Amino acid sequence: MSAPGVQSFSQQSWEQVLSKAKRALVYLDAASAESLHWSCGSTRLLEAVGDQACHLREFGPDAVGGRAEQPKALFVLSRLLKGRTVDTLRDIIRRSHFQYCVVVTAVSHAVHLTANHVPAAAAAELEGQRPVFEQLEEKLCEWMGNMNYTAEVLHVPLLFAPAAPHLALTPAFATLFPLLPRDVHLLNSARPDKRRLVSLGEVDATALTPELLLQIRCLVSGLSSLCEHLGVREECFAVGTLSRVLAADLANYAPAKNRRKTAAGRASVVFVDRTLDLTGAVGHHGDNLAEKMISVLPQLPGHTNDVMVNMVELTALQALEDKQNVIAPGCLAQSNDSSGKTLWEALLSSRHKEAVMEVRRHLVEAASREQLPIKMSVGRVTPGQLMSYIQLFKNNLQALTNHCGLLQLGLATVQTLKHPQTTKWDNFLAFERLLLQSLGDSAVAVVVKQLLPMIKPSAQRSDVDYSPEELLVLLVYIYSVAGQLPVDEDLHEAESKVKRALAQAFCEESELSPLLQRITGCDSAVNLTFPKSQAAVEELFTSLREIAGARDLLRQFKSVYVPGDHTHQASYKPLLKQVVEEIFNPEKPDSADIEHMSSGLTDLLKTGFSMFMKVSRPHPSDHPLLILFVVGGVTVSEAKMVKDLVASLKPGTQVLVLSTRLLKPLSIPELLFATDRLHPDLGF
Repeated sequence: MSAPGVQSFSQQSWEQVLSKAKRALVYLDAASAESLHWSCGSTRLLEAVGDQACHLREFGPDAVGGRAEQPKALFVLSRLLKGRTVDTLRDIIRRSHFQYCVVVTAVSHAVHLTANHVPAAAAAELEGQRPVFEQLEEKLCEWMGNMNYTAEVLHVPLLFAPAAPHLALTPAFATLFPLLPRDVHLLNSARPDKRRLVSLGEVDATALTPELLLQIRCLVSGLSSLCEHLGVREECFAVGTLSRVLAADLANYAPAKNRRKTAAGRASVVFVDRTLDLTGAVGHHGDNLAEKMISVLPQLPGHTNDVMVNMVELTALQALEDKQNVIAPGCLAQSNDSSGKTLWEALLSSRHKEAVMEVRRHLVEAASREQLPIKMSVGRVTPGQLMSYIQLFKNNLQALTNHCGLLQLGLATVQTLKHPQTTKWDNFLAFERLLLQSLGDSAVAVVVKQLLPMIKPSAQRSDVDYSPEELLVLLVYIYSVAGQLPVDEDLHEAESKVKRALAQAFCEESELSPLLQRITGCDSAVNLTFPKSQAAVEELFTSLREIAGARDLLRQFKSVYVPGDHTHQASYKPLLKQVVEEIFNPEKPDSADIEHMSSGLTDLLKTGFSMFMKVSRPHPSDHPLLILFVVGGVTVSEAKMVKDLVASLKPGTQVLVLSTRLLKPLSIPELLFATDRLHPDLGF
């Protein structure tokens, strides 16, 4: 679909916001800033503001207010205008001198009605009206101190951070993660008067917490806006518990009914729970340079999908540790630089070796265009060779300016290739292959025992040894790929030994990382006793067992493990690959695990009649556009795999891979042990 797409949707949305930005003091929250970063860049916003005296500020309780010479403010928020968010708005405005306030929210008015407990029937009668926004406009004028001042509150669907034409993330939902069996107990405790849930299979929208349900509705509102931009009527499908709730909510989203009646195109939206296959999320089998960049370079502050690139090498400063924060970091998103954007998209869709050669080619061509004294070389591309090309731009301000995006990606490549974690990547890959082979040759207990010699306290670890966080990654890999586990003495004994070794290693850490603090419940290594560590590790292994059983409710996609034979090694077959292959199976069988979510009485009647008449049920391969939404994060390699697979199985079908965030291996333990999964912070 060369016309409308997710990139044009995001850019069009931001153009609506930028039309309100002239001479404004602009406040953005983190998710909105990340959407801007990938959609059109902060430079475009500064151009729209067009006044050197105006500034960008982070929206928050401590944000500095506007001075007398700054009478206009633009607030761009990814969240509901309710509770703490409105309190923060009030406080900023009261300590400022604004006469004109524009508040943009990424959440539709219909969802604001839901958040304010307006019944569905009453909300339907209010279609086209915006009482919640109008009330806030009055409040804004009141806080500015004059009811004759100007206030606007509007909804613009700033949902996505488009990383590529085929891949987009939703920064505001970066912490949204599918449920695990332990969550069933927490849900039951919140509904003492209702029938108790026995398993995840029984969870539906009525069982979820109000906060999680509202978070889902916010996401659904944005997805509906995307479908409107694409001009499609969507059929919704799901694989997994939380995906089923999301798909059902989108299928029955009342504000979308009129839009669907007039839509000229058709699309299939398939939601998939990340927890059904964590092997792909923590594994190191992706031979992709961009994935390695995201995994090894430090995260860009306030972002979930981009990294910091150290730019000191292009300055006259010495490249010392304490100088790194003097120069603003570079990044991977190059929305304002066409050649940088082209290179970034090439990195996303190339294998590691091809990508490195592509970086060299771009640098050589740029240096040639600038008539820089480049010395051509052939053969293997080395970090030193790339650095020598980058250094040519160092003292040429015009060349630096012309190719800034390309140079950031060049430096990201060099820093990734030289990073010690990149060497460790290959170690991880080798060990994961060994684990796969061992699973075929012996019991899970033997595989778990292989971790024992690798568990070392901080005082005994070298750079090549695994940290506690990395050991957690390996454990998640083992339990996710193994699937349903036998209850036997051997596994119990192996787990007991690993548990004791891990508990001891946690206790001997000189400093607890944020993840270990969350797992152990201790904010300092001094407070972590061995009994506390043991209790934390027991809880950890309960979670691992649940990860192993995540596919128990499935019938068709029960395994991601392919045993080896005399001619082939044991291998991992991604769940997403299995799902896409099933979608485009030429025989179009009714899948046992890809559930269709009906969007009302007509669809239910069709389903009923299909038992007696030749009425074909909706199938996800019926339409020219497939939107695959992975709930809980996706890797660069998985997005590339899906894109390539669809192109080979059904040429001409367009695919969009959407997800809550880009994943690196260490993201999964952080998401698994998040404390607010059922009660997300919605800002009120």
